[in-house]
Amino acid sequence: MRKNIILIITCLLLALPGLMLAKPFGKTGTVGMQFLKLGIDARAIGMGEAYTAVTDDISSVFWNPAGLAPSFQNQVFVSHTNWPADIMHEFAAGTYTNGVRTLALYGSVLHMDNMDITEEEAFGPTGEQFTNSSMAFGFAAGQQFTNKFSAGFGLKYLRENLYEYAINSYSFDLGSMYNTGWNNIKIGMALKNFGPDIRYRVDDDEDGSNDEDPFDLFDNDGDGEIDEDGTELDSKIPMSFSLGISGDIQRSETGYWIASMQLDNVIDRKETWNLGTEYKLGNLFLRAGYQLNYDTNGFSAGLGYQVPTSLGIFNIDYAYTDMGYLAESFLASAHRLSIKMRY
Repeated sequence: MRKNIILIITCLLLALPGLMLAKPFGKTGTVGMQFLKLGIDARAIGMGEAYTAVTDDISSVFWNPAGLAPSFQNQVFVSHTNWPADIMHEFAAGTYTNGVRTLALYGSVLHMDNMDITEEEAFGPTGEQFTNSSMAFGFAAGQQFTNKFSAGFGLKYLRENLYEYAINSYSFDLGSMYNTGWNNIKIGMALKNFGPDIRYRVDDDEDGSNDEDPFDLFDNDGDGEIDEDGTELDSKIPMSFSLGISGDIQRSETGYWIASMQLDNVIDRKETWNLGTEYKLGNLFLRAGYQLNYDTNGFSAGLGYQVPTSLGIFNIDYAYTDMGYLAESFLASAHRLSIKMRY
């Protein structure tokens, strides 16, 4: 039975890249809920997001749910990111495990300060303000099927708010991890954000209805003007497929040096190749990574430190991402700080 499940999951994941390219998806500017592409965990970001085949802890809820298992300790994770333009991203998660199967709950919020509403004709502030936020709350599970193979899935609720408009949706994640048993070489695959198209419901004429016929020539709400609430266009969400490989360059009792490589296929941009490495010496971690064929420079780096305490083992990680022309200085680039606790 387990062999059949493993075969089905593996065949499905191998077929997904073809399914994603089966019809001409829209490219830049045609996909909504872009916050779903924002990576979490300073460890992963410091390695250039080449993490699908590396992930082995609580941050697997984002990268590859198969990485949740095996785990022999419960974990808690919090992360904060400062983006340019005073945009902030928060992420939190917690897991429960029995050593073979791991369950997780998590939440992600992208938010920003209030902004002025500007009049179109006078092109000046009206005195009113608005804000925007995006949220995802989900559940994930990973299970060890053999001593080399694990798989996982996730389901999340999505919500995006823009001024007085809001949209709700959902999506699924699916992943697998295979350890060859030689030099800790692992192959990871993950499908993320597989879900229905989304559509905003806009009532510009405030008559309580939307998706009206803009050519019916009727004044449905009695305001003296012909209604123009035409049907809004559907938008896709950023479904992606990642295929990665990682392995040891060197490993000893006090540390290790690993490297990873990954191909990312997202429906609204060109494929990217991600390269990453992590070096551990005692309780200190040093990381670097690069994303090829990316919009900005693609370079990232980070460091971390592990602190054993009576409450549990804490991992404190920091990562820097070079935003290129999107940031005016080092301080204005993306900085991530994350904390994990195993207990």
